[in-house]
Amino acid sequence: MRGLQVSLNQTQKIRLQRALETLESISSKANSDASVVVADTIPLNYEDGVLKGHGTLDLNGEVVATICGVVERVNKLIYVRALRARYKPEVGDIIVGRVTEVAPKRWRLDINYSQDAVLMLSSMNLPDGIQRRRTAVDELNMRTIFEENDVICAEVRGFQHDGLHLQARSQKYGKLERGQLLTVSPYLVKRRKQHFHHLEQYGIDLILGCNGFIWIGEHVDPTEDMMVEDPINKSEQKGSKFEGSFGNQVQERIYTPLETRQNICRTANAIRVLSILGFIMSVEVIMETVSLSISLNIDVHEMLGSEFCVLTAEKEAERRTSSKKG
Repeated sequence: MRGLQVSLNQTQKIRLQRALETLESISSKANSDASVVVADTIPLNYEDGVLKGHGTLDLNGEVVATICGVVERVNKLIYVRALRARYKPEVGDIIVGRVTEVAPKRWRLDINYSQDAVLMLSSMNLPDGIQRRRTAVDELNMRTIFEENDVICAEVRGFQHDGLHLQARSQKYGKLERGQLLTVSPYLVKRRKQHFHHLEQYGIDLILGCNGFIWIGEHVDPTEDMMVEDPINKSEQKGSKFEGSFGNQVQERIYTPLETRQNICRTANAIRVLSILGFIMSVEVIMETVSLSISLNIDVHEMLGSEFCVLTAEKEAERRTSSKKG
């Protein structure tokens, strides 16, 4: 996303600057006490025995901020959370990653972190869905589950001696296919209760990874793979007379309709526009951007143009202003 640049004419620059100033004034009023810059004094009550954490410094009897960010308080601990920082995993985070290596009893994934994450063979459900101990045969068949460059959704399990570990013991986790993988700055994706979204009107799934990896793909029912897998296995046992019919079924299942592909590309371009503008990623803002492009009859390839970026900023400023008044 960082490589995308939009060339604006003079009128568009004025409109965009006006919209961004409106957004900045709204956010500054809402976070006037929490936001700090370098050398700002953090108001404290010393009677409670304050503990100074990351991003703070004791200077002449006052606690000042050493980085730009938001002041966070956890009991007596006070620290500054940087606004634009690298992804720092926390237990329970929903992440999207790409397989970089198939190692003994584990996969290594790129999750936009300083080191690769580890997904153990014992930390995920087997394709047959049976809970049992992993054997040497399962280890030999690891590439039939995930291989290099596969995109996977998983959950952060925790830190161990050999690095960051993931787990995928639910049907909502696993391999992601028939879609696009986008990368945005991790600070644009906030931790929420729900990171999996099914956009029924467009027939697509949206996964907002806490690590800045966002997946947009065709909607897949978790039980669909199991339903298709059984007849294929039976056909191999019965003989080759059913191979043609089952091959057609698999081909129909893999084929993605043109309308769904257009919806995937439109949603992906909406996320790219929001990333260029530096807006926080939420399903509501993404859907409003997609609806704006449809209402204005803007084609998918025209969404990355300068005019639509300005319109998106103006629409967001109008939405926040109206919500504040309401």
